[in-house]
Amino acid sequence: MQIPDQITIASKTSHPLTVNRLGYGTMRLTGPGIYGEPPNREEALEILRQTASEGINFLDTADYYGEDVTNRLIQEALFPYPKDLVICTKVGGARKPDKSWVPFNKPDELRISIENNLRTLKIDQVTLVHFRVLHSTIKAFEESMEAMFRMQEEGLILHVGVSNVSPEELRKAMSMGNIATVENMYGHAQRTDLNSPHGFSRGGQEVLEICEKNEMPMIPYFSLLNSLPKKDDRIARISAKYQATEAQVNLAWLLHRSPWILPIPGTSQLKHFKENLGSRQIQLSEEDMSFLD
Repeated sequence: MQIPDQITIASKTSHPLTVNRLGYGTMRLTGPGIYGEPPNREEALEILRQTASEGINFLDTADYYGEDVTNRLIQEALFPYPKDLVICTKVGGARKPDKSWVPFNKPDELRISIENNLRTLKIDQVTLVHFRVLHSTIKAFEESMEAMFRMQEEGLILHVGVSNVSPEELRKAMSMGNIATVENMYGHAQRTDLNSPHGFSRGGQEVLEICEKNEMPMIPYFSLLNSLPKKDDRIARISAKYQATEAQVNLAWLLHRSPWILPIPGTSQLKHFKENLGSRQIQLSEEDMSFLD
């Protein structure tokens, strides 16, 4: 089964972006609890440096990772940035010293987050920003999206996306302006709310279908979580067939599942980073995909 190597973001706008279909999520490049500095700072920097040489030109980050640890690492490792690099960040949340996650989604708070990203990354415009939904009411969601589109009009943001949205929230956002991408929890083991072990999945399969219909890339997070019952050994059996790791087959499944999926596996270990890259070489057959589905 042949799969496309690239994906286009915001294809229907005047500023489309083409990226290779395996990105890198930087969240794991932090300390315990996604807070503080990485245990091995040099290894974290080396992973980021190798993204460019390995053909990865899409990085996912947020100013509340660390806090602001991953943005600082990206800037140190890669600035001045390659021309084709897309740095995608998220706003809408913040961290407390006790490592808890709290909403930070009022219009003035979103502006603070955008300014933090611009300053730390040393850029004048954020190429792609996902508004991350955390305990938001419909009214608050609309106010947040209005603020995002306002900053886009001002030139602080090139493309607006959404994250952790329900199908209803996605449709509402699309009615308010152009949505470039969606970042939701999705993977072989978590395609619906019922399969989600942490309550982060909000209509994964239905959201993917909306993305496909509207030619919007879906960027799955936590895609390597395995919440399938022990008796479900489908991934393990395909892994044995291709002499690959289960993580590699999970990523290969995403790449084959839909041409509109852009996986962003993250890790803090160079060894696992290299292993994840190997998923691009696995060509699953139609029989494999039917078996896995």
